Amino acid sequence: MKNILIICQKELKSYFSSPIAYLLMAIFAVIFGFFFYSAVAFFVMRGMEMQMSGRGGPMNVNEFVISPLLGNASVVGLFLIPMISMRLFAEEKRSGTMELLMTSPVRDIEIILGKWLGALLMYLCVIGISALNIVLLYAYGKPDWKPILAGYLGLILQGGCLLAIGTFISTTTRNQIIAGGATFAVCLMLWVLDWVSSFEQAGWAKVVSYCSVLTHFEPFSKGIIDSKDVIFYLSMIFLGLFLTSRSMESLRWRS
Repeated sequence: MKNILIICQKELKSYFSSPIAYLLMAIFAVIFGFFFYSAVAFFVMRGMEMQMSGRGGPMNVNEFVISPLLGNASVVGLFLIPMISMRLFAEEKRSGTMELLMTSPVRDIEIILGKWLGALLMYLCVIGISALNIVLLYAYGKPDWKPILAGYLGLILQGGCLLAIGTFISTTTRNQIIAGGATFAVCLMLWVLDWVSSFEQAGWAKVVSYCSVLTHFEPFSKGIIDSKDVIFYLSMIFLGLFLTSRSMESLRWRS
């Protein structure tokens, strides 16, 4: 466990010792800030229209503001996650430190978990910026905090799942651009698999749709925590890290 934490700390420091961390957080802050402003402005406008027309009761902040915001945050993360994971092993290969890492008295699983956890913490730092916007809502309203926590749990599980896949892809090349592009392509494919269910209802289509990360994130964005969605994400994390372990073994045999 000590080795995992040391590698995790080293990996996290490497993000902040370069412009990567600050660039990712700045991009996310600007995009999410725009989404936040748009959602709140729409919420206020609709509320005023309903009051003037005398129709309906008070609008739900969680339904009209927070749920769409968390959904948008997951979409933005889809673009930022490849930028976080692409350097994990590709940079080690490019700089020639991969051999040194593999001959060190540290097990492969410790290296993998340490790097994955470092990337996950970097991802948490990025999406953590969105919490500053959410807190502002409590100054003017009373959102329910339980659906918010469920939504952030979904973001963390989805991020961990895609980062595990990106970690595996990063072991297959020494070029960060290729690793980032391939990770984005795979993540995007896992995102759009849900579209199959809109025009096909056969058994195979339901299986394909079930493999979509979007299908399993939607309940979280609505404040619902379902065990099958948690199990799906944990299984995908295990699969990604397992494939990374097999890829590391292959590198050892070839070297």
